[in-house]
Formats: sequence, structure tokens, C-alpha cells
Amino acid sequence: MAAKREEVVKVGEDEGLAALARQHLVQPWPVAGEIGDEARGGIRSGEGIYVIDGEGRRLIDGPAGMWCVNAGHRRQELAQVLYDQAMELSYNSPWYTMNEPSVALSARLSGHAPGDLSHVFYTTGGSSAVETALRFMQFANNVRERPEKKLIVSRQGGYHGSTYLSASLNGRPRDHDWMDSATDQVIKLTCPNPFRRPAGMDEAAFCDMLVEEFRDVIAARGAERIGAFIAEPVMASGGVIVPPAGYLQRMRALCTENDILFIADEVVTAFGRLGSVFASKEVFGIEPDMITFAKGVTSGYFPLGGVMISARLLEDLRRSNHSEAMFAHGLTYSSHPIGCAVALKNLDILEGGLLNHARGVSEYFQSSLKRLEDLPLVGEVRGLGLMACIECVADRVSNNPLTLDLEVGKRIDAHCQELGLLVRPLINMCVMSPPLTIERPQIDTMTDILHTSIRRTMDELVREGLWKG
Repeated sequence: MAAKREEVVKVGEDEGLAALARQHLVQPWPVAGEIGDEARGGIRSGEGIYVIDGEGRRLIDGPAGMWCVNAGHRRQELAQVLYDQAMELSYNSPWYTMNEPSVALSARLSGHAPGDLSHVFYTTGGSSAVETALRFMQFANNVRERPEKKLIVSRQGGYHGSTYLSASLNGRPRDHDWMDSATDQVIKLTCPNPFRRPAGMDEAAFCDMLVEEFRDVIAARGAERIGAFIAEPVMASGGVIVPPAGYLQRMRALCTENDILFIADEVVTAFGRLGSVFASKEVFGIEPDMITFAKGVTSGYFPLGGVMISARLLEDLRRSNHSEAMFAHGLTYSSHPIGCAVALKNLDILEGGLLNHARGVSEYFQSSLKRLEDLPLVGEVRGLGLMACIECVADRVSNNPLTLDLEVGKRIDAHCQELGLLVRPLINMCVMSPPLTIERPQIDTMTDILHTSIRRTMDELVREGLWKG
């Protein structure tokens, strides 16, 4: 035990922390050459839109953690709820009891959800929320005696999680290079990225092409075999891809025509990121059959996710010929009282003015970052609400990505951190999704740092003979 105590003492030192990480910690998404022997940049603390890193630098938290710290760091009222609820009731088994915060939260969320999405199944995060929605689709079709109606349609470029079935839906480059997936259960459609549409095709024609592709898939595979279509309203980890106007509404209509469940994956876009608690109806004009959520529901203060489910789907199950059929799915931490209590307070903050603030600064956020397109390395700046992506390209005419794209985002991120900004590098892209509390002067600072950092990266690439400029 003495050795263990000695290690804990060393955790307070940055070098000791890195050494302990290499000895004991396996980080998410490691490469085989570093797995179990890796130390990443440390974060000591946070306040508002800022974090303090292991070197003591004060950085704007450009990604809001992982799209999730919507209300900002160190909110005393959220921390107090964590403590108060833990002292009142820290846990109860959802198998045979329930707690007040989870019931109250389900009613609050139903009030914000579109259409008849009036019920909630709670999970621990986004991956488990998506997994739950898919398993519910499978269960519902089994009960309705349609065991063949199980295929899931997703899109190239999308991201839906890290559990086996949710990860099988992912369509980002390299996600499946070394990982197994349920390829026989998933159909992937073309990524709805207007920036990468065929040359000479306008956005309206591109949208037509995407919708017709789905129609052709339904005809080829059979509506009787397709159980669900899942889509992020804005593709987040795929590079903040905003689909063409009318795309989601037309895909929803195809789903309705063919009795295919439409699952809106709002793990990122909900809880203020686009200015609404749920963006599906208010921003995109659609009423899904299910909505998955997580991240911003507690602003990252506690792991919580869930699925909003249509009352119609539940009524159909109750009226079925198999009322004894069991949805044998649940999690130890479903309906966790602390997570639900924090989510209730987080909703108070959103409804109390933060949603209005987010809507008020989003246009300024987008227009400020759009100015970065003046830089030769930047192919496009795109986004919606308080999420944006700066995509760098080698050739702006052909929109070819950089041949050294694996390094570009990391290079820009390194320069940004030196100047006071944390970004999320994604190959040749930099993603920004700051806390919703950000103010205009802080947006100006963020934009200035990005401009300087991209220019420094350009100079490096030219100097090293990697880019002609």
C-alpha cells in the first residue's frame, strides 16, 4: 500500500501525472503504437468559457469539452445540485423503483420535444442512447411480427457512438479500418455535404440526388426490410455538415411513406447548441419518431443520455398481440437521480436566458469565423448556431484535401493553444463549439487566434516544402 500512496502524492505534479497516465491509463481512441503508454495534455480546472491546462495557460474552451459544457465551467448552482441530490438520494435501482428527479425531468423534456415524443428512456450517454433506440426498433418489429424489418440506414460522414451497434452506423474515414462492425445490418447513404457535391451541381440538385438515392435504396432493399433511418440534424464529428435546405424534411417524408422509423440523433444539436432544447422541429421542421440526446443535457456535469420516444409507438406495443413481450434492455444507471437533478437545473439555466443568449450571438459567431475564408489554406468555414468547422484544403479550386491532412489540424491546434485557445482538430479540419455563455469580445479573440494560428501553419507548410500556398 505504501507504493500506491506514493503514486497518489505524485499526481499533483504534471510530470508525475504524465508518468502515471503512461503506466496505468488507456485513453479513448488510441493507436496501437501508443496504447497504454500515452499522456495527453492535462486540464487542471475550468471557469466560464475557459480551462486551465497543465502548464497553467488559460485557454478558451473552443469545443466546450466534447460539445457538452453548454452552460460553462464551474457553475455553482449545478455543482450544488450534485451535492444536494447525492445527500438526499445518491442512487436507486430503476428495475423496481423510481425517483422524483427522473419523473420530473421526463415531463420537462416532453414539453420541449416535438410532436408526440412524450416518453423518455434514460441512458448514460450518447452511444447508449443510440443503442437503445436501435434495440427498441428491433424489439418493436419483433412484437409486430416483422422480424425481417431490421436494416438501419445511416450516412457516410456520420458519427453515432462507440458501442457495437451504434459504432456500426459511423461513416467517418478510418472508423472501421481496424474495428469490427455489424456491416450486414447497416446501409450507408452519401454524405449530405454541399461542399463536396459533384462539380457543376447546385445545392437543390444535390438535395434531389440524395433523396433519390434513399428512394432507390428503399426500392432495391425493400421497405419491409428497413427498420430505421438515423441522422444527426447537423453532422458534428463529421465536420459540422449542414445538409441542403429541405433535405431532412424530404427524408422524413420518405420514412413516413415506407413505415421506416426516423431517429434524429441530437446528442450534439440539442440543449442550446442550435438555440433550442431540441432542434428537430424548431430549426429543421421535422417531427422524428425518436430523438437521442446526451452531452448538453447536463452540460457535462454528470453522464446522462436518453431517447425521446413517440407515444404512438408505445401505444402500438400496448395494443399488440404480444403484451407479454419484454423489452429486455436497461442500464444500472438508467434514470440516475443525480444526473436527472442536474439536468433539471441545467434546463432552468437554459430556459432562464441562456437559450436566448445563444441565439443572440450565433449569427455573430458564424460571420466572424467566416472571415477566415480569406486565408488561402481555408477551403470553407461552415456551421449553424454555436457550432462551426474550418476546413483546410490544398487546392481551393478542386477542393482537394491536403495530402498531409493528418497533421494540419494538430498544427493549428498547437499554435492556438500557445495563443490561448483550445480547438478540436479533425484531420484537416478544426471544429469549434464553445460554451453557450460566450460573449462577442470572446468570439473576436477566438477568431483572431485562429487567424494567426492558421497563418503560422501556412508559413510552416511553405517553409518545409509541404504546400505551395
